Amino acid sequence: MTLDGHGAFPNYPGSDRRPNQVSALFRHMWFDRFDDVTTVVMGRRSFLGHQQTWSEKARAPGEPKWLLEYRRYLDRVDKVCLSRRLRSTDWENSRILKGDLSRILAKLRREKGGNILLEGGPAVVRECLQRDLADDYWFFVMPVVYGKGPRYWGPMKSQCTLNLVETVPGEDKEILLHYEAVR
Repeated sequence: MTLDGHGAFPNYPGSDRRPNQVSALFRHMWFDRFDDVTTVVMGRRSFLGHQQTWSEKARAPGEPKWLLEYRRYLDRVDKVCLSRRLRSTDWENSRILKGDLSRILAKLRREKGGNILLEGGPAVVRECLQRDLADDYWFFVMPVVYGKGPRYWGPMKSQCTLNLVETVPGEDKEILLHYEAVR
C-alpha cells in the first residue's frame, strides 16, 4: 500500500529493480512462511495479477533463482480466488469461491493444512478488519503518497485495535508493519 492508504503499485526509486538475491524484507514476508502458509486467499484482481505476473508460466529467461523459488511456491500452494464473476481458472491448485468471507474462512480453517494468508486487495483487508476475521496483519508500505487507486481505509463500524509485533525496513525505504489483532 502507499503511505496514503491506496492499493496501487506506483514507481519509486528502486521499485523497478529486480535484484539477483532476494531482499531481506521479501524473504521475511514470503520465503520464511513457505512452510507454514498452505493456503493463499486473494481477491479477483489480486489473483489474476499474481497469476499473470508471478506464476511459473510468467517466468522470463535469465531470472534469478530466488524468483523461480517464489513462482514455484505460488504455483504449488493452495490458492483461493474470491470472486462473484470469475467462473474458471487454469492456475494449478486454485479454486474460486464466492459468498460470505467469514464462512469461506471458516470452511478453509476446517480443511487440513497450515496457516491461511489473505493476499487480497483493499476491499478484502478492510472487510477482515471490520469483521475481526484475521489474527494478524502484514502491511507492506511503499514510500509514496499516490492519491489514486482503491483505498484500504474506509468507514468502520467500530474501532479495530492492533498490537505492533515488528517493523522491518526495506532496501528502497519500504516498511513492513506486522500487527496482531487485539481481542
